[in-house]
Parts: sequence; structure tokens; C-alpha cells
Amino acid sequence: MNVEIPVPQSPKALAPLVLVTGPSGAGRSTAINALEDLGYEVIDNMPLSLVPRLLDGAPPTRPLALGLDVRNRDFSATGLLEIIDNLETSAQTSGQLLFLDAAEDVLVRRYSETRRRHPLSPDDAPLVGIASERMLLAQVRERADVLIDTSDLSPHDLRADIDRWFGPSGGRKLALSVHSFSYKRGLPRGLDLVLDCRFLRNPHWDPDLREKDGRDDAVADYIAEDPLYEDFYAKVSNLIGFLLPAYKTEGKSHLAVGFGCTGGQHRSVALTERLAFSLAQAGWHVSKRHRELERRGKTARLGQKEGSA
Repeated sequence: MNVEIPVPQSPKALAPLVLVTGPSGAGRSTAINALEDLGYEVIDNMPLSLVPRLLDGAPPTRPLALGLDVRNRDFSATGLLEIIDNLETSAQTSGQLLFLDAAEDVLVRRYSETRRRHPLSPDDAPLVGIASERMLLAQVRERADVLIDTSDLSPHDLRADIDRWFGPSGGRKLALSVHSFSYKRGLPRGLDLVLDCRFLRNPHWDPDLREKDGRDDAVADYIAEDPLYEDFYAKVSNLIGFLLPAYKTEGKSHLAVGFGCTGGQHRSVALTERLAFSLAQAGWHVSKRHRELERRGKTARLGQKEGSA
């Protein structure tokens, strides 16, 4: 049974505004760059005194992200909190505060690795500046709409989190991501739905297919020959087709679906490719990530015709 995945509708919404701040070294620059890649107009190191003037102007026509740094001469926690209060009553902008944080020892290590001086303690140990900055931002942290602790995140992981929270949604489209992974390394962070496909026939046992991956037509065809494959995929499509309108109505901004298999190379990859392609063809904003292939540096597509599983 094949299910037609519904095409998303795009109701009107207030222009999104994201204020990005946090202690130095916690990943603010990475977050700002990720938002820019998502289509946000970005102004980094925005002087706090200029933010009200910007917001009092013409309503923004595209998503806007402002990077606010404690190093700016007019920065104050009180001033930022006033801006947040004003945004809550704004009739033309939907504002959110994104706060990037990390454990104190992690921030110290990052400064040691880069040999940079902390902006609040240029002539002293980084720990002194880190402690001062965290105290300065304590009240702001409490008001965060989205708080991301980057202590255990790589830049790639942080970008994925930014996409999950701020990717096209609300007034545009529900953002979807489809992941493949190996159960040996545990579940990827942030998955909403996890589907185990280890019951399908495994190309690993075919010497001609072992070194290939699920993006290869021969691998995908081998998996599809399993008698349970089409019924399984139809049921997954049916589930996704049922959930998408419900999640969109509820206001969910992101849905992450994961396919897991033993090695994260064949079955989960093939199913991820097929579902992601179907979602994209239906007009949804969809991204895909093959965790184990990324770890091995396998980023090129191998022998796959567009649209094949």
C-alpha cells in the first residue's frame, strides 16, 4: 500500500527574529553562521542600543538573527532583558532568545586550545573572564527560549540542533530530517521517531556489496528484494503521512526520523534516501544525514540514479 505524502501549506506568520547570545567560546559564531545558511538575514555583534531602532523600522520581510556579544561596549543584561520584554508584545515580529552555553571546564579548555585571551580578562587567566561573563549573563540565560549546551557537541552537531530548532517552519514549512545510523553507536540526538530495519536482508553478507553503501542502486535493489521491504516502507510512509499534518497543526517546527541497522551503512541508508527523496518531491523542506558514512568520510554519492532508494 503506497501512501501519498501530503503537500505542506504555508499560512501567514510574524517575521521570525532570533537573538543569539551566550558566553564566549560556547558556539555563538557557529550558531550565527548556521542561521545564515538557513536563510536568515544575520547581523553579528549588533550594538544593543541599535536593536530598538532596527525593530522600530519597517517590519522585516525575511527571518532575522542578531548576534549579541558581551564584548560590545554598550552591552548590559538589563538592556537585553528590556528588549526581550518589548518583543513579547510586538505585533510585527516573533522574537526568540537563543542562548549558547557550555560547562566552565569546557570553556576553559577551548580557550586553552585556541590560545585566545578572554575578552573580559585579557591580562588574566581565562577562568576569571569566564566566571565574570557567566555571572553577567545569568539573568539572560533564565529567559532563554532555546538553551543549547554545547559542552559535548561538535560544530556539526550544533548546526544540526540549530536546524532542528530554527529551520523553515511555522509560517513556511515544517522542517524534516531523516537520519541513518548504527545501533552499535547508540541513537543520534534529537530523533522523534526511530525505526529499526535490522530485520531486512543484509547486503553485508554479499561480498560484491559489502564495501558499498545504501546509496548504491545495487545495494538498494538487494534490500528491496526482501519480501517484507515494500510492506514495511508503505507502513512507514503511511505513518509519516498521518503525522505531518497533525504536527504542523500543533505547531511543531521539526520532525526527525531515524532508520537504524547494524552497521549504519546499507539498510538504514537506503531507506533514508528513499524517504527523504519522497518528502522532497512532495514539497517538504527535508535534510538527510548518514551518521556512520560521515564518520568514515564517505560523502560522495555512489552509483545512484536520482530518486532511487
